Amino acid sequence: MDGKRPAEPGLGLTGKKRKKEVMAVFSEAVTEEILKKQMAEAWSRRTPLRHEAIVMDMDPFLHCVIPNFIQSQNFLEELQKELLNLDFHEKYNDLYKFQQSDDLKKRKEPHICALRKILFKDFRAWLSDISKIDLESTIDMSCAKYEFSDALLCHDDELEGRRIAFILYLVPSWDRSLGGTLDLYSVDEHFQPKQIVKSLIPSWNTLVFFEVSPVSFHQVSEVLSEEKSRLSISGWFHGPSLTRPPNYIEPLIPRSPHVPQDHEILYDWINPTYLDMDYQIQIQEEFEERSEILLKEFLKPEKFAEVCEALEKGDVKWSSRGPPNKRFYEKAEESTLPDTLKACMALFRSEALFLLLSNFTGLKLHFLAPSEEDEVEDTKEGEAASAPDSTEEGTSCSSSEPKSNQEATGNNSQQSSEQTDPEPAENEAPKESSVPTCQGELRHWKTGHYTLIHDNSKTEFALDLLLYCGCEGWEPEYGGFTSYIAKGEDEELLTVNPENNSLALVYRDRETLKFVKHINHRSLEQKKTFPNRTGFWAFSFVYYE
Repeated sequence: MDGKRPAEPGLGLTGKKRKKEVMAVFSEAVTEEILKKQMAEAWSRRTPLRHEAIVMDMDPFLHCVIPNFIQSQNFLEELQKELLNLDFHEKYNDLYKFQQSDDLKKRKEPHICALRKILFKDFRAWLSDISKIDLESTIDMSCAKYEFSDALLCHDDELEGRRIAFILYLVPSWDRSLGGTLDLYSVDEHFQPKQIVKSLIPSWNTLVFFEVSPVSFHQVSEVLSEEKSRLSISGWFHGPSLTRPPNYIEPLIPRSPHVPQDHEILYDWINPTYLDMDYQIQIQEEFEERSEILLKEFLKPEKFAEVCEALEKGDVKWSSRGPPNKRFYEKAEESTLPDTLKACMALFRSEALFLLLSNFTGLKLHFLAPSEEDEVEDTKEGEAASAPDSTEEGTSCSSSEPKSNQEATGNNSQQSSEQTDPEPAENEAPKESSVPTCQGELRHWKTGHYTLIHDNSKTEFALDLLLYCGCEGWEPEYGGFTSYIAKGEDEELLTVNPENNSLALVYRDRETLKFVKHINHRSLEQKKTFPNRTGFWAFSFVYYE
């Protein structure tokens, strides 16, 4: 009885009800009929429009900014409180690092409810009128919180049904120096992102929305403030999907067979420990078991010092590698390399190194290396079945066969997702030939650099090789490490951290993808110890049987 009784007094219940029925009202100026007609005309003709209540621009793609979107400051402050009381979960992968709330679709908090209602009813109707897009009632919104070093890298937002993206900012006083800008990219003739041509600075109670299309490439730049959070509500209005142009396939990166060069080059460059045959057998056993290995102090100390000195001197010409929805780092122009660095590149392409890598891994990267068939004849039949965990495609890695020059099964590679990317269609052609090949480059990694996994990433069996220089004091929290993940999964299989004069070897299969994590501004700590250094360098190669 007592449990039911309190529900009866009218005052308590209606008081509560009234509190829940909070109303949100958006800018009246926007809904004014004359402006609405001008907006619809500008949208249709793809011409810019400027008004104190709204700015619509077409460069680099259609986007609008509405300052003072919600009329009541009190409403916004209460909304902010409700949002900050939500549970946030860290979102982390190759593309982003930030905190996100659960979906706001079913939240019961009064101000969140009121905002949801105004966005997906009144504002959606207004948007449909000016865009002439039949927007659906699908609710798709969440709250994001970006703090120091968080970022969302270049992407186009395209997913089935998304037509218009929106972001409502609830940030403290903000300026460009704090980062967190919404950066918009121009595109090239292949509809690939080219460069940032506009940056929108977050501002309290400002709504930004833009048309989702094959060219709507944008990013949230890294937040540089250690004190302020970039809080926003974002989501999409859904509608009939746009027709997409065919996916652009990048030109293939050429692969080359080894360059004839005898074993003397190994004695000139490589730590003698790694040239001992017994030690090579031990390395192969470990590699066949794990599909990856890190060989420390790989180059002779004096050779490594020469390489570092040549890199520090700054005589190398670097060019930026893109497009930014796939990768961003610097690659050395090989024709401009000083002799020491040219010689080091020649080492990684040499016949002698192909054979040494065969000995380290059991892969057939040289005609003198035993093939899997040779090994199978010498082994008892149980071995073939012992590769469940290795992967299909004839890469039987049997950890129980230490001496076999057998193929280790794929895990991952430390290179950047992009070298795997441009090679996609190349997967078919190489099958014809059994001549082992490689491709590689010298890369400079510094603040802001990364590689991404993307839709047309294709993978194949390959051995990744990385040799790092200039990464004394480099911390994992700076980024710049190479992550290997299984297709369709976020969980990391392997992480390769930059480490001076360490040779990382990783064998990956067709179910493995890799990326180099965005290097954030924490990496500038390195300058305290090495004032003239920015980032680190890596010789990055991929070998194919």
